[in-house]
Amino acid sequence: MNNKLKYFIETWGCQMNEEDSEKLSGMLKLKNYSRVISKEEADIIIFNTCAVRENAEQKVFGNLGQLKHLKKKNPKLIIAISGCMMQQPGVAEELAKKFPFVNIIIGTHNAYKFPKYLNRIINGEKQIVDIWNNEGEIIEGLPVDRLSSVKAFVTIMYGCNNFCTYCIVPYVRGRERSRTPEDIEKEIKELVAKGYKEITLLGQNVNSYGKGLKPEINFAKLLRRINNIEGLERIRFMTSHPKDLSQELIDTIAECDKLCEHIHLPFQSGSTKILKKMNRHYTREQYLDLVYRIKKAIPNVALTTDIIVGFPGETEEDFNDTLSLVKEVEYDSAFTFLYSKRNGTPAAKYEDQIPENIKHERFNRLVEVVNEISKKKNKEYEDKIVEVLVESPSKTDPSKLTGRTRTSKLVNFKGDHKNIGKLVNVKITEAKSFSLIGEEV
Repeated sequence: MNNKLKYFIETWGCQMNEEDSEKLSGMLKLKNYSRVISKEEADIIIFNTCAVRENAEQKVFGNLGQLKHLKKKNPKLIIAISGCMMQQPGVAEELAKKFPFVNIIIGTHNAYKFPKYLNRIINGEKQIVDIWNNEGEIIEGLPVDRLSSVKAFVTIMYGCNNFCTYCIVPYVRGRERSRTPEDIEKEIKELVAKGYKEITLLGQNVNSYGKGLKPEINFAKLLRRINNIEGLERIRFMTSHPKDLSQELIDTIAECDKLCEHIHLPFQSGSTKILKKMNRHYTREQYLDLVYRIKKAIPNVALTTDIIVGFPGETEEDFNDTLSLVKEVEYDSAFTFLYSKRNGTPAAKYEDQIPENIKHERFNRLVEVVNEISKKKNKEYEDKIVEVLVESPSKTDPSKLTGRTRTSKLVNFKGDHKNIGKLVNVKITEAKSFSLIGEEV
């Protein structure tokens, strides 16, 4: 095998996709391949795909079309596609037919076998299409090439059992299955030994961690165990489902010193009628009661969320319920999405689809309200001194540093570059809409 091959990975989608790419990269680096940042330099190009939004799929088709000329210039170029999009029925076969120059097409469940597929292509096979419909066992001990040396993602569970009517995730990621607390602790302790200060625990629904494990354990108890790991400074997690966020978990976040005061709590719609149609298993009133209890237990908490605009059957009244909930809760920030049909989900078949122009008009109104509140919440930080984990030089101005507060606010500030990887105090001098400006004190 040629050990001088260079590879390029492009990732679409969520943090779990990012971690999947870190594992693909780790496996390749273990084989002495080197990573490059441009497709033109690469001998291997990997697209790790997302299936949650239609535009993520369109990007894949567009990018594959652009690779055709690279393949003509370099017939030995190896092109691979992996990830959630490939798990959708018929997609892999369609891609293989439309783009015969793609060499490897695999899904989410067998990505750990990527080096073996690559070896087969290097040894003469033209195209491999291998999609597993069943998730199989959790594979431990895969090498991970982490993009940061300060903070890391640690997946604690895979899959989802919720079957929200708009969501493709349970179909492409499989059923819920949790890693053992021992394996999770071992990985985090190894990261801390390498100098990592912050970990983000990942799962499609972290709150349902532990189902089926023996001895019994839940997410709150796992957090308390991780909070005891010496040398670890900060713990984050995402994503939480409101129906599974217990009072025990709220109390745990309030009581554990390493758990950051930030909860990402998607509500998707402010209308109980739409929530029922989405199969979310909570009402508007239950969600607001949960927010009240969180704010009572953790007074300085930052709340962020996901919101879908234009779900089938959404009336102007339903949308106004969403707007009023945003104003009542006052989120620090929100990911806002236009409803996107996903083939294979129940909502794709609903007949009361919302016209695109109405969706866009509502979306623009929502974004205006969300941004106004974000700006107001950021303004509250001006003249305050906050703890920041220094992550790297700032992308916009490399003479400055960048990092995040415990409440996940992005801060760009003047400071000593020797402090990268450390916790420092920063005085906030100016609040912008999506970040804070400050100076180290």
